[in-house]
Amino acid sequence: MATVEDALAHVAGCVPHDAALAVWESAVRVEGLAPEALRRIPWTSRAARDLAGEVVGLSDSGLETLVVLPLRRWGVPVVQQARIAGRFVDLLIGERLVLQIDGFAHHSSSAQRTKDIAHDAELALRGYTVMRLSYAQIVHDWPAVERSIRRALAARLHLAS
Repeated sequence: MATVEDALAHVAGCVPHDAALAVWESAVRVEGLAPEALRRIPWTSRAARDLAGEVVGLSDSGLETLVVLPLRRWGVPVVQQARIAGRFVDLLIGERLVLQIDGFAHHSSSAQRTKDIAHDAELALRGYTVMRLSYAQIVHDWPAVERSIRRALAARLHLAS
């Protein structure tokens, strides 16, 4: 019988790096795997060893991973799962720019949407800029998302002063 680790090894060998890391991060979250335990496995491929070294377990979803990877490559200071105004935000860029990743699974109900809107208002009152990104934007229109984030950075919306 195949294990989750077998599946991760297969993904490491067959899927492009960023998508593979998104799968690995999702597996850590969904399966309750410890990143440290993945690092101790004697992976037979370099790709699997590299992914085991990179996985941190902070992404609520693979979508978050797909957003945080390019930000880190740009050298942007980004914190995952920062607690602000009583709730966690997906990504905090710098001191003031919040990115919320709205995958369908966690943001499909009216009650959740109402909570999100209330939290966004509280963040705005505290001086944060909130950008909400959908699955479709991230997966199907990343160049537009990238332009928006770069514009926010150019406007220095990530800085407190």
